[in-house]
Amino acid sequence: MHPRLRALADLLVPDMRELAGRHEYDGQVPDLSSAAVSAALARLGGEPMPEPHTEAHVATHEAAARVQYGQLRVHRTNPLVHLTALDVSCYDRTYAPAPERERARTTHLKQWPDAVDVAVTALDEVPAPVAAALVPAARGLAAAVRDDDADVGTAATAAVDRLVGHLEVAAREGRADAAIGRRALEALMTQTDALPFDAAVVGARAERERERLWAVLTEAVARLAQGEPVAAIVASLLADHPQADSVLDEARALSAETVAFTAAHDLAPVDGELVVEQSPPSRRWAVAMMAWSAPYEPDAPSLYSITPPDPAWTAAEQAQWLSMFSRTTLPAITVHEVAPGHFSHGRALRRCEGDVPRLLQGAAFAEGWAHYVEELFVELGFRADDPRFAVGVALEALCRVVRLECAIGIHTGAFDVDDATRRFEAHALMGHSGARAEARRATFDPAYGCYTWGKWAILDQRDRAQREWGPQFSLPRFHRALLALGSPPLGLLDAAVSA
Repeated sequence: MHPRLRALADLLVPDMRELAGRHEYDGQVPDLSSAAVSAALARLGGEPMPEPHTEAHVATHEAAARVQYGQLRVHRTNPLVHLTALDVSCYDRTYAPAPERERARTTHLKQWPDAVDVAVTALDEVPAPVAAALVPAARGLAAAVRDDDADVGTAATAAVDRLVGHLEVAAREGRADAAIGRRALEALMTQTDALPFDAAVVGARAERERERLWAVLTEAVARLAQGEPVAAIVASLLADHPQADSVLDEARALSAETVAFTAAHDLAPVDGELVVEQSPPSRRWAVAMMAWSAPYEPDAPSLYSITPPDPAWTAAEQAQWLSMFSRTTLPAITVHEVAPGHFSHGRALRRCEGDVPRLLQGAAFAEGWAHYVEELFVELGFRADDPRFAVGVALEALCRVVRLECAIGIHTGAFDVDDATRRFEAHALMGHSGARAEARRATFDPAYGCYTWGKWAILDQRDRAQREWGPQFSLPRFHRALLALGSPPLGLLDAAVSA
């Protein structure tokens, strides 16, 4: 591996292991002490890459790392960085023989006590809302410990208890304000994607997008019930959901349907095996997610994971959570996670040439792509005879644009978690438990507005391709050119059209 890429990989171990499939990092927990992070940042950079696009891609990831670990000090302020480093659910996928993965898992688990000691020392600036939001995920780590882990498991569980205790203190005593500040948010978004991010300008565009999406939602609802209040119809649609024990079966059927539609329209790759399963406890801060078969590993099943409601919740709270998997919204979620969304994107990454696009994967493109294809399915007539699909896509899009508004609001200090919760309830028509989870995510994931921002960047390039390619434009051609870049910073997407 090129020295500049190795320096980045050593800092981004969980991404390298899981997203890229560099399994030389199996069994490793990165040292996230302040001294080690400073040393890792000092190793970034070096001789320029010979090809300008490749150089820009690498330099952007280096700049992003400097903002995250240098300016924002995420190893001191954000427990998620440490939780991700500890997580052993990455060994569940069958990318290698079971004994090999088990050895790596055990080696990883043995490091939890020392890694937790580092985390407890490093995490000295955690805001109270961030700590409160991530205590459940920290507790969830312990669920990965098995009875047959014996003494290793006992020590690992005790380490988790120490980490949870530390976060519980931070949740009580940490500063009340989760905001990183407008300048820091703008630096994070700009440097991560080599694309200028002005909070006021983006916020104004987000408001216009929300108004557009509300009009789309209103029109789709009118096809179901002309003249009825939108909120009332949406509530009735969301109440039509599978029970917790049958969500996975419905997701499996929907996955097969979206794969077939994607293949019929040649929108993106759909080869490979897909498995639908329940999210591991340590990852239940997300509603649903995809763990794809990564570019550097032998082909293996990709996992579409869905988070069930907490059995400890009341019946009403569980019903509110399950409303996010309603028969109106689960199809859109599956398009996003499976095909032509993340599953297809993962298949395309395996086809990329060179280390840079395979190793350095940007979240804004990945999430923007998966969000873009939701509305694309409406354009192409998927389930055109059932307005519920268009309703679901509009609701998902409203959730994503409200995320962008709440990320800006919370991190510029304009909103708190209660304000953001009410915004998700009012503008995305979410139930309280789902709205609360979304609002809390903003505190520890200030870039989670990247879904809409990434979608806009892709649509802007599609418009440009239509203008410049004229009659030679087609969606398959545009998508192939785009996905050949891997998962690039948004500011580098013009290479797809110029190629």
